[in-house]
Amino acid sequence: MKHLRPALSLFLLLTVLTGLIYPLAVTGLAQALFPWRANGSLLAVDGHAVGSALIGQNFTTPGDFWGRPSATSPYPDNAQASGGSNLGPTNPALIDAVQARIAALRAADPDNHAPIPVDLVTASGSGLDPQISLAAAYYQAPRVARARHLPLADVEALIARNAHWPWLHLFGTPRVNVLELNLALNALRAKPID
Repeated sequence: MKHLRPALSLFLLLTVLTGLIYPLAVTGLAQALFPWRANGSLLAVDGHAVGSALIGQNFTTPGDFWGRPSATSPYPDNAQASGGSNLGPTNPALIDAVQARIAALRAADPDNHAPIPVDLVTASGSGLDPQISLAAAYYQAPRVARARHLPLADVEALIARNAHWPWLHLFGTPRVNVLELNLALNALRAKPID
């Protein structure tokens, strides 16, 4: 009993500290300092959440920009199954998947003979990457413009307006969030074209 009482006291103290006080403090700080991120970075249209800026979505229609392929299962961009395929660069399954993705991109836009950016045919480590490179967005611009009956210059200007640049233009690469870009594209389509 002499050793049990301090052990039980310490157990209860640590339970209250790490199970109650610490989570409440971290949650409170996150809500106070970064409320948008702490609440999932949700993007809304007309007051309804349509997705998170942090999790990719599977866009497949010709009039939308497509994100990176997803290695999650049982369906693409499954946030409950985040993870890469763990296939090495010489793995036949990865080579076959990349070739199939290249064929799908060529079939969707047969007149586009530009080199296909690598992020359109390879999945990210999480399988949920919400962003693509500017090269990947500009590669898709002719297909999207044609499908939406928009001038290519308008679609390319939209990509430029939605570009996220690296911190101090030094660390990282320019990129665009696919969901944000598609939402901006929908808003552009809703406006009358001059």
